[in-house]
Amino acid sequence: MEFRILGPVSVIVDGVEVVLDGAKQRTVLGALLLARGRVLSDAQLGMLLWDWHPPTTASAQIYTYVSRLRQRLGPGVEITRRSPGYSIGLAGARFDHEEFETLSRLGSRESAVGRYDKAAHYFRMALAEWRGPALSNVTEFLANASAPPLDEARMATLEARIEAELHLGDHARLASELTGLVAEHPLRENLRVQLMTALYRCDRQADAMVVYHDGCRLLAEELGVDPGPALARTYCALLTGELALGLPTGPATPSADLWTYVQPAMLPPDIVDFAGRDDELDEVCDHILRDRTPAVRHAVVVLSGMGGVGKTALAVRVAHACQEGFPDGQLYADLGGAGNGFRPPLDVLGSFLWALGVPAWAVPASLDERMQLYRSRIADRRMLVLLDNALSDDQVRPLLPNGAHCRTIITSRAHLATLDGSYVVHLDVLDTPRALALLGRILPPDRLAAERTAAEYIVDYCDRLPLALRVAAGRLAARPQLTLARLAQRLSHERRRLDELQPHDGMGVRDSLQLSYLGLDSATRHVFRQLILLPPVDFPVSAAALILEEREVATEKYLEILVDARLLDVAADQSEEPHYRMLDLVRCFARERAEQEDDADPSSRPRP
Repeated sequence: MEFRILGPVSVIVDGVEVVLDGAKQRTVLGALLLARGRVLSDAQLGMLLWDWHPPTTASAQIYTYVSRLRQRLGPGVEITRRSPGYSIGLAGARFDHEEFETLSRLGSRESAVGRYDKAAHYFRMALAEWRGPALSNVTEFLANASAPPLDEARMATLEARIEAELHLGDHARLASELTGLVAEHPLRENLRVQLMTALYRCDRQADAMVVYHDGCRLLAEELGVDPGPALARTYCALLTGELALGLPTGPATPSADLWTYVQPAMLPPDIVDFAGRDDELDEVCDHILRDRTPAVRHAVVVLSGMGGVGKTALAVRVAHACQEGFPDGQLYADLGGAGNGFRPPLDVLGSFLWALGVPAWAVPASLDERMQLYRSRIADRRMLVLLDNALSDDQVRPLLPNGAHCRTIITSRAHLATLDGSYVVHLDVLDTPRALALLGRILPPDRLAAERTAAEYIVDYCDRLPLALRVAAGRLAARPQLTLARLAQRLSHERRRLDELQPHDGMGVRDSLQLSYLGLDSATRHVFRQLILLPPVDFPVSAAALILEEREVATEKYLEILVDARLLDVAADQSEEPHYRMLDLVRCFARERAEQEDDADPSSRPRP
């Protein structure tokens, strides 16, 4: 059985379309499918069927639509009445929207590590799931609510496919396709960027300039705005010749002339209020500054740990502390694992080569050629490379130098298990004295001493997580009238804790955890949300299996995935069977997700 919403809503059984009774029945089916197993209330269904003016018999009519759907779909599909509405279980049936998302995600992963041929293949397969405008035969109320985000997802995948094919040198064919797409979506700047790139690589520089100026005029007339950064950068790259095949179209590409006589010093600023990691600082610095002899085989140090534990702060402090040991320069790249946008190694190598003085026109097109040139350039130099927020081994491996006097520091939430010869430092949350020391670097010592007990409570409520401590200390520093006792009292409320640890700008604890959560598949997310039903103590696999109604072998696999995602920790007590623990802040986040996504059975949820 196959369910389709990327086009007309329909159901296919053994190659034959099931006859559905009109737009309202298709609306009920489409809405339940989009809910992904969550309960959709009668009131929500009523809005999607009749907008703000449902008839007095709305519940009875919805019941009729559901009953007829059950008859049409047969016993293989379970539509369940769960107060206050209905949910649908697909029981392994194919759902085109899920297939589209899975294939798009696979394409993004391949693109992130520079495998553009595979990425383009996955993106094409994802787009093939579309058979026309999404939800084209339902009520206008459902279409208006749900079709725009579906269409946006399709356009994002289309642009990603085109970007991958541009990297593969398919600009001649793409120029024609993009001309039609820009005419259809004249205000979509990324399509215009891609069309300019394709035209330039087809030796049509004048046409590319016309595309840019037409876009500027339209943006000014329709929206009253100037071109965005990507469009402006592409125009500059067009004028300087940097749109040649193999050069990235998105990130800014500094002219190689600026780097010709400059020694790369690309490190971020040092962390002025660094504290709490003195032991790890000494350990990593000692390792980085050793001569590489047969007895010391590690040229790569990996700082690993959950989001917000202070990996980047430690890496930057180490890099600055060891700077004199690398007189030939320091290279830095944020690889995007903290939500800043995936950086494929092809693009990172391009920026490294420019920083090493390679002119833009001489940067090779392929990943292998860039990697070979990069390693040749730094083979005899004493250089330090800092790769921040790495996503995977495949993303990192092409960026590793091969010189005997080069060192690389990598930070990552992931377990980079296949990097041969790397020295891994696992960062955990701080102990209480070091957490208090971190607060003391940001707050005046007399203020901390005057409310020592409240400071200890704040440390506990923040789980001794450096990111949480920095946000809390920043709030106190910005508001001298806010006492530590008052902030501790606010943090004591579990349901408000993550709100209190959310800065006005920048990443908060919730944002950091969300990045790890979004990297999970739907089944593991469900397991994660269900774990809040367990008491807030270390728990064995058997207890989790009982809650999940799963076998222990399957449950342990899910728990290990959550450990890899840094949402669970392995507890010290392993005497009889594996035990796990969840930080209180992570538990707060899991509770939020459970309540917002409404996946847990209301009767089995913990009481507030």
